[in-house]
Amino acid sequence: MSKDDETKQLNFVEEIVEDDLRTGRWYGRVVTRFPPEPNGYLHIGHAKSICLNFGIAQKYGGHTNLRFDDTNPEKEDTEYVDSIQDDIRWLGFAWHGDPLFASDYFGQLHDWAVQLIKDGKAYVDSQTLDEIRRNRGTSSSPGIESPHRDRAVDENLELFARMKAGEFPDGVHVLRAKIDMASKHLILRDPIMYRIRHAHHHRTGNAWCIYPMYDFTHGQSDSIERVTHSICTLEFENNRRLYDWYCEALDIYHPQQTEFARLNLTYTVMSKRKLLELVKDKDVSGWDDPRMPTLCGLRRRGYTPEAIRQFCERIGVTRFNGMTDLVVLENALRDDLNKRAERRMAVLNPLKVVIENYPEGQVDELPAINNPEDESAGSRVVPFSRELYIERDDFMEDAPKKFFRLAPGREVRLRYAYYLKCESVIKDEAGEIVELRCTYDPATKGGSSPDGRKDKATLHWVSAKHAVDAEIRLYDHLFQQEDANDVPEGADWKSNLNPASLEVLSAAKLEPSLADAEPGFRCQFERLGYFCVDAKDSTREHLVFNRAVTLRDAWAKMAKGK
Repeated sequence: MSKDDETKQLNFVEEIVEDDLRTGRWYGRVVTRFPPEPNGYLHIGHAKSICLNFGIAQKYGGHTNLRFDDTNPEKEDTEYVDSIQDDIRWLGFAWHGDPLFASDYFGQLHDWAVQLIKDGKAYVDSQTLDEIRRNRGTSSSPGIESPHRDRAVDENLELFARMKAGEFPDGVHVLRAKIDMASKHLILRDPIMYRIRHAHHHRTGNAWCIYPMYDFTHGQSDSIERVTHSICTLEFENNRRLYDWYCEALDIYHPQQTEFARLNLTYTVMSKRKLLELVKDKDVSGWDDPRMPTLCGLRRRGYTPEAIRQFCERIGVTRFNGMTDLVVLENALRDDLNKRAERRMAVLNPLKVVIENYPEGQVDELPAINNPEDESAGSRVVPFSRELYIERDDFMEDAPKKFFRLAPGREVRLRYAYYLKCESVIKDEAGEIVELRCTYDPATKGGSSPDGRKDKATLHWVSAKHAVDAEIRLYDHLFQQEDANDVPEGADWKSNLNPASLEVLSAAKLEPSLADAEPGFRCQFERLGYFCVDAKDSTREHLVFNRAVTLRDAWAKMAKGK
């Protein structure tokens, strides 16, 4: 354990682990696991679990198993298996040994089911699923025992063997644990252990047509792997009773399950079912759409693994459900990129400027700092010429007094360059401003004034002769309201989607140093935010940049004329 770890306040899971190590409960071992279902792509909520499970093991000298809970063949795919492994590696973590699968244990789970039948603790039920649900009872009334609950052990064994052999269609029988239909805990009212599914499995093919339920797989898989700390989100707290019951009924190694609060983030959803619906209905371009909270979407947008790990560290681990503001995630990215991202100049909505007193054909090469937070990043050269592009929002013809950017008769400073004064405005036949005629002060090279006059605005710019064309994608919240699930009763949950979550700017102009920017390259467009070269759509012939995150209050300040 590092000195930094020693000085940090422990979260409640770390306190449990340290107490176990102190008392020798697990003989000094720390084994955690991350058990995703391969039925979708990982999202930012999974990142919290990954950082916790892998982080605990790293901190205390243990290891973490990656185990796929692949017990639902109709929804699973190797595409998801591969993507999950890629995301974990990208976050900076490595699992112990080879990836594991619940399907690795299908044989052992079947044998344990047979054992419970022989012990009189499980039976084959021939009721329909609707009948089982209806007879389960409520929190205020006991359940009704199945008419098949007292089947003889031999009959149960025969029926279960025939279920395994594929003699029955889906839904005819299930295997249930025989616990207590009057229990105050509904999960203990004879839960289903196995159901018939004649479906092809992505790993076992057609070898099985009965599949174990999650609750009959989870604890026993932890047991097989000798997990010490089974860390789950709070929705599985009630399931712990069943987790414990199976381990005790089978008299096997019994790990400890501990629950923590899952991540809920404003302006998005964390349900894989809902995310899959967005993909299937083409409300987004795919799982890796930069508006999605998926790790592949965040990666494509420009997020770094360091920022996501820092975010998970900041929000902490508690047992209390709540909502985390998306700003916390965005600030983690800003803090990370502020230190590492090089600065560049880009004009997203260009307005042409002609400097009338600048010599035609002349080009100045001006030094520009790559990152003021990192001296080792050095500097670059940007070309300056007679014709430039500035941001259209940086000019106003009839500007109010508090508008400090460019206007007729007013002077501003160009970043790294000269003082610039607007002399006249050129409009087209429709009255739209198409060009500014300006003059510059040659004595202010580098942006400093020898006579001490002060400018109230510094504008970014790009030399028109050297500009690189690019498409810019500005992403906003995927949903309009902070609580994405807050829709009127009876309304479609997607009615809260933000129609302005993506704006595409097709005529942006970039400084020439960005001409060869590779997919995944991140930088700060000065005054505008942090951007990333799109890893999917960008090419050398057609550069595409995604806005990862704005600068703090950048657009608000620009709107106020500052």
